[in-house]
Amino acid sequence: MIKKLLKTALVLSTIATIAFGAEATRFNVVDGNAEAQYNSMINKKIGSVGFVLSDPHERINDAYKKKYGSKTLDDGKPNDAYDSAWEETLDNLGFFSIANDVKLRELLITNPELGGFSPFNLHVYKKKNENKTYVGHLAPTVMLDIVGVKDAAVRTKFAAMFPALDELVQKEIGGKVETTEYTTLPATPMMNFEITFDRPADLTEYIDEFQGNFEAAFEEKKYIIAGYKNFKESYNDLELDFGKYDAYFVYSLCHFTYSYNIFNKGRPDAGAFAPCSMYMYIEKDSNKLIIGMPKLANWTAVLNMKDEVMNKSVEDLDKEIIEIMIGLGAKEI
Repeated sequence: MIKKLLKTALVLSTIATIAFGAEATRFNVVDGNAEAQYNSMINKKIGSVGFVLSDPHERINDAYKKKYGSKTLDDGKPNDAYDSAWEETLDNLGFFSIANDVKLRELLITNPELGGFSPFNLHVYKKKNENKTYVGHLAPTVMLDIVGVKDAAVRTKFAAMFPALDELVQKEIGGKVETTEYTTLPATPMMNFEITFDRPADLTEYIDEFQGNFEAAFEEKKYIIAGYKNFKESYNDLELDFGKYDAYFVYSLCHFTYSYNIFNKGRPDAGAFAPCSMYMYIEKDSNKLIIGMPKLANWTAVLNMKDEVMNKSVEDLDKEIIEIMIGLGAKEI
């Protein structure tokens, strides 16, 4: 009996159960290759519903083919990255980070953790063996649950940004809307850190030094800095108050080999979580840099991923990211 209770306690400690099935993803699924329609929408029309496009990454599948599907490099030398199990499974895979900056501002002031999905990916993909294009995103409910927003008013305002976006996708892409649900999250969906520093007279000195060290540390471990959005500068440019923070910026991170082994090997839908957003902010006159990022373990739980190799890579990257941050002087909180 004691062993049974301990086993139950262990399960409960690693998984947080949602009281009922909640929407996880929403995709418009349309027959044929809708790449041209998608590109027109994301580049020319996304602003009509208040969203701002930053750091677009189109046709990532082409980069997979070049890096992992070619035995030789352009100069004829052997390609050490070549995957002997290479198979071209995708006709299209694109990450396009968007955010509704104006409506998001007041929410970031009260709930800075929303930077975990601000910006988020309006994802597009097409499998090679299927004549359908998928365009969609994570549902706002799962974003809010992962970052831990409980306030009903904040949740309502955040979710209210999405209907106009979904209507635009329906108009420009069309097709059938398919949704998925989830019932569990990791017990700790977020990784959170803080760094205490000696605040200089010119805060930009500290920020510049930290960002340089941060980028170098992740690039050394084969991560790509896939995006960067400085909300503080954006709101200054828009002449909108964001005075609670002396700094607020979001990095988008991608581990290329990790992404290839998931997106090109059967789960392109998981690209809705990519690239991973790590938000950082310094409150006014503070000497603490606060950092947060959704764990990759959310992918496993929300998308019900069963592949053991994929799930092991999720665990490994979560551990590695935490180790990198601790190496930069961060303390887990």
